Amino acid sequence: MALITFLSDYGWRDPYVAAIKAVILSQAPQQPIVDLSHEVGACDIAHGAYVLRSVFRDFPEGTVHMAAVDSSGPPNRPFVAAHIEGHFFIGPDNGLLSLISEQPPHGVHRLPAPEVATTFPEKVLFPKAALALAKEQDLAQVGIPYEEGLRRLIDRKAKANRQLILGAVIQVDHYGNLITNINQQDFDILSKNKSYTVKFGRERMPRVQQYFQESDPGDCFLVFNSLGLLQIGINQGNASELLGLNYDSPVSIEFHGGE
Repeated sequence: MALITFLSDYGWRDPYVAAIKAVILSQAPQQPIVDLSHEVGACDIAHGAYVLRSVFRDFPEGTVHMAAVDSSGPPNRPFVAAHIEGHFFIGPDNGLLSLISEQPPHGVHRLPAPEVATTFPEKVLFPKAALALAKEQDLAQVGIPYEEGLRRLIDRKAKANRQLILGAVIQVDHYGNLITNINQQDFDILSKNKSYTVKFGRERMPRVQQYFQESDPGDCFLVFNSLGLLQIGINQGNASELLGLNYDSPVSIEFHGGE
């Protein structure tokens, strides 16, 4: 049996996470289930996509990922299973799965509606589909081909030219670090033989560090994180609160000199 992971915006106060896991374990007591996060902001598709995109490739191919974020949508919105980059994903067709990979799905199937009407269809659909995919690794076992294809949302990307990168904060993590959509590959190309200034809020910084530990406690730092994205933080502090920045706050890099 392949691994199953679980991502949701359910939180831990309510019984929803336990209810879905209980159905899975009652049918397959030895089935491993890994919780990715259940603290995704309520109905926050961008946050859920960021978390899932950040970690799914670290799991073995064939892993089944359940994504219950903004899953209580319109009654006519289907739940789907998709095969992307060798992994299987289960969730509502709300656009989240279109944001986790640049590669198109190898297949998308629509899950059948529950036989009995329920206000919690995830409890019925997710365990059944996840266990079938974990065992059979075949979308045909969980539904019919979804001819419409995944609903697509536009991923926010930084804009760049030779003199400037314009980006924004796309995530604020548990520590208050500000994660942007400015990637290291673009930065490395454009900063070659040039000086630069990183601008955010009222701050102007001339250097991206390799490690945040290079900064003193209380100082602001810039690093490219393990995902290759520019991250703004304050050593032992909450950058979002102290800098007054949050999701969608603009961040730019201006390049000086060079050819």
